Amino acid sequence: MTAAADGGPAWAAAHAVELCAAEGGCVAVADELSAAHFRWAANAPTTSGATIGRRLTVAAIAGSATGVAARHGDWSEESVAELVAAATSLAREAPPAPDAQPLVLPRGTVRRGSAERSAARAWDRLGALLPGLNIAFERARRRENLLSGYAEHQLRTSCVASSTGLRLHHVQPTGVFDLTSMRPDQQASAWAGSASPDFAGPAAMAEALDERLSRPVRRATLPHGPYEVLIPPSGVADLMLHLYEALSAQDAYSGQSVFSGPDGTTRLGERLTDFPLTLYSDPDEPGLQCAPFVIARGSTAAASVFDNGFPLARTDWITDGALTALAHTRASAAARGLRCTPEIGNLVLRGPDRGRGLDEMIADTERGLLLTSLWYLRDVDPRSLLLTGVTRDGVYLVERGKVTAAVPDFRFNESPVALLGRVAEVGRTEPALPREWGDCFARMSMPALRIRDFAVVSAAS
Repeated sequence: MTAAADGGPAWAAAHAVELCAAEGGCVAVADELSAAHFRWAANAPTTSGATIGRRLTVAAIAGSATGVAARHGDWSEESVAELVAAATSLAREAPPAPDAQPLVLPRGTVRRGSAERSAARAWDRLGALLPGLNIAFERARRRENLLSGYAEHQLRTSCVASSTGLRLHHVQPTGVFDLTSMRPDQQASAWAGSASPDFAGPAAMAEALDERLSRPVRRATLPHGPYEVLIPPSGVADLMLHLYEALSAQDAYSGQSVFSGPDGTTRLGERLTDFPLTLYSDPDEPGLQCAPFVIARGSTAAASVFDNGFPLARTDWITDGALTALAHTRASAAARGLRCTPEIGNLVLRGPDRGRGLDEMIADTERGLLLTSLWYLRDVDPRSLLLTGVTRDGVYLVERGKVTAAVPDFRFNESPVALLGRVAEVGRTEPALPREWGDCFARMSMPALRIRDFAVVSAAS
């Protein structure tokens, strides 16, 4: 890919590499983000906006040391030169990097997607939801319910260049749609969300929420204790995202992770659940496509700037219930004689078959709790991956296959890894938006899960 004459991300990354005089080479990542957002409340629009943002990251390498510098905004000749000088100076003063590896060699040109650099174009994409949203507003007014929510469309163009001749380009569209329906007395609410660049179906989603609120169910208290629960795909997405973020091989070998074993080993090969579940990431997963190569703007326990451009392929993290991979950089994989398995920008959980829909699972529930979504999940203990969190926008008591009562939202303390060991049923895998972190990691497909002995700790405050 040749340098662009208009000073776009391809030009910025390539030009930074051309200027870099560090002895060990250089890698640059240029990102350009065009985004448009739209917010509404009480069945009416409130705010909207569109932006274009730029960031250039330069990693200069001197021997086995590296210096990383980044700058937002200006990509002028002078600005790029200053950034390269800063990265080079840092590299020459830095100690050897523990993740040092030879820079990735080019394997042909990789270009996915076409650049759309106009924020107005992002707004055009977002505008596709407005007709359906207007229908939803009218229906909500007739039913005297209140709709609130948020939608955003992003187009991120990322270009990677290195002194080895690497020139890679990826355009990632992301759409997030978040909708809440509430009764006027604010005594009940319902939520749904989706991640799709085409924003299909807002009217149907709103209708489903309004119908959920119209169910004539009594209100009941909820004694503390263990319950069978049905967690919808969005809640499973939030839990599995926390599990995914804990898959760092470096943390596991250092004894700091739920996936650590005794005496510097890991739990690779250990069965986490008797249910044949498979958790995987695949850059070519239909509907969830993401960058097919590593894009690292800094080095962490699970990512390395030296790995920029490394090709990605499907990785099964859990296979038929057993832990089969951890997130490795090339350096950590080489140290253990293992295959390099970097993090990938999507996540899928599947059972052994197609599974049933959530409504079918409800109909087969003798007594249990149906959750709507999870919120404010926070780490308590990384060694067990214990999380504390609350339910949000509706918890329902299910008896003999029917929703019979609404119960208050509650706080819980659970570990996603421990929950896998108590899975009683896996539903149908479908696109799912994690409610809390959907703006950061939107490409997920998850099933609903039936979980035994889910601990209700206290009423949510």
